[in-house]
Amino acid sequence: MKKDNPADKRKWNSNPNTWIMLLTIVCVAATLVMAVYVLGFYRSSYHEETEQAVYDKYYMMITEDNKSSIWRSIYQGAWEQALEENVYVDWLGDDLFQGYSVEEQMQIAIAAGVDGIIVTANENEGMTELVNKAAEEKIPVVTLYGDNTQSARCSFVGIGSYNLGHEYGRLALQIIREKLAGQTVTFALTEENEEQGLETQIEEVKIGSAKRPVRVAVMVNSYAQGLDQNILCSGIQETIEQERGENLVIEMELLSVDDTNAFSVEESIRDIFMEKDIPDIIICLNELNTTCVYQAVVDYNKVGQVNILGYYDSDTIINAIDRGVIYATVAIDTEQMGKFCINALQEYHELGYTSQYFTADIRLIHKDNVGEYLGKGDLADESIE
Repeated sequence: MKKDNPADKRKWNSNPNTWIMLLTIVCVAATLVMAVYVLGFYRSSYHEETEQAVYDKYYMMITEDNKSSIWRSIYQGAWEQALEENVYVDWLGDDLFQGYSVEEQMQIAIAAGVDGIIVTANENEGMTELVNKAAEEKIPVVTLYGDNTQSARCSFVGIGSYNLGHEYGRLALQIIREKLAGQTVTFALTEENEEQGLETQIEEVKIGSAKRPVRVAVMVNSYAQGLDQNILCSGIQETIEQERGENLVIEMELLSVDDTNAFSVEESIRDIFMEKDIPDIIICLNELNTTCVYQAVVDYNKVGQVNILGYYDSDTIINAIDRGVIYATVAIDTEQMGKFCINALQEYHELGYTSQYFTADIRLIHKDNVGEYLGKGDLADESIE
């Protein structure tokens, strides 16, 4: 029998990979502990009695990022509603904890013992465990925009995904009927005929016919695991199928986009525009995709050839509609969403229950009403004091 060699043990103990792994674990743990400590100190400041205000509750809003104007507008609505309820709502990713994942921010908020959490959730098992852990600690959680249906969250604030899909489908059909149906392109069936000395034959091909179907592309998040995206796409497809008519041929496709950051989105969209056949209509399901597709249409000189259906009402998108580059956009009442989040948490604290779903209003902005929105500026750019 071979005896263990002490040198082998010393060799294992001196393995740099082992020590790097241990050091990484220690650093991560230390960082989270420090973050909880900082948040606890930060949170204690709102409890201090001053001549200005003493708040009854401390809520935490957690989002995927802090750069999108959508989240800033939602926070604006939540902040204003919270003041009316004598509540302080903080946006964790907006200040001290940039660079932390949503899950890490959830751990920090739970450890700090906040009175309520508003979080952009998903259907991941890890998110389910965190929401359930918060519920065990008597911290109500409202899922925002993205849901976690298997968890113990007290409410979900979002949009009617199927209805939104229905609106996109109707807009796509409107574009086709206005700008594509009836237009023709021609191609020559000439090569063989010319070789044989025959006369050139020209065939007209109608866009929207069996020979030239209209291509409608929906940009979807390649990493999305929620049901909302699938329901929205089903709404688009069913609306097109039911209302397109017999003589209109439409091909719908899903374009998977890695929208974890602006660079990956730009790369995905560039690949689309480098293809020989570019979709006639591109439907964007978030603000970043809308802005990047709009820029690509301009850069590749496809204005008028590619029609964009956008998402949200930032200044950039509104101005693009005014210029005729974006056909229309679906705007969500984001401030209303923020107010719903606070109302849900307040109601839960007072009654022990609240509505399972809050659905925000949506509105369409297009060339006929864009003048009402020009010059108003983004609420996201307003400072929150």
